[in-house]
Amino acid sequence: MNREALLQLLEEVRTGRVNPEEAAERVGLYPFAESGEGFCLDHQRELRRGFPEVVMAEGKTDRAVEEIVARMATSVPLFLVSRLKESLGRQLCESYAQAVYHPVARMLSFGEPPVGSEGIAIVSAGCADRAVALEAEVTLRWMGERAELIEDVGVAGLHRLMSRLPDLRRARVLIVVAGMEGALPSVIAGLVNVPVIAVPTSVGYGSSFQGLSALLGMLNSCSAGITVVNIDNGFGAAYAARLMVRTCDRGPAS
Repeated sequence: MNREALLQLLEEVRTGRVNPEEAAERVGLYPFAESGEGFCLDHQRELRRGFPEVVMAEGKTDRAVEEIVARMATSVPLFLVSRLKESLGRQLCESYAQAVYHPVARMLSFGEPPVGSEGIAIVSAGCADRAVALEAEVTLRWMGERAELIEDVGVAGLHRLMSRLPDLRRARVLIVVAGMEGALPSVIAGLVNVPVIAVPTSVGYGSSFQGLSALLGMLNSCSAGITVVNIDNGFGAAYAARLMVRTCDRGPAS
């Protein structure tokens, strides 16, 4: 049961169209979780977190992913599948009219996303970081946020970054994606007064150790106000950024 369905049920109770006993029975009939081949779907995630469960396809069999998508398509109007290979993504798009596959981000979005607000910018150091940046962008769009994408402004050409400084300072939260030595978040955090979420990528030459060098560099940043997510985790960065914006919009708890 998602938030919209629960609010509708509560409104029916308030107006007397449904009595409390019937409402309790309806809620009780809706499963908290649903199991299948190696997975267990969490149907109450949206009520707790504000957004439904996001399915990571990597490591799952094609059959399991197909079953998950089939079950979610009947229970939630909007959902997301991450790290999905292109062949299966294209196949699912043929089966579901509302499915859209994003090949660079390797994500499948299902349903019409809400009209987005603005306030988050995604900054990438180089073209090689684009897949991770687009994973963040698709995630934010699914969460109702229209992110500005600022690409290829790494520290090797600092003039490119400085030319976009007005755009950076308009954002309420910045997601900064970089591989190699991972210096870009530190530079940006020294120029803006908003939260910076740093995303290390597995891009780089031998001693980058598949992103470990960038991760450690970001964790050791001398610029204050940087939060670091795991290597290549554009999804996690986007989720955190959206929660920051939503919490600020909601105001202090009463």
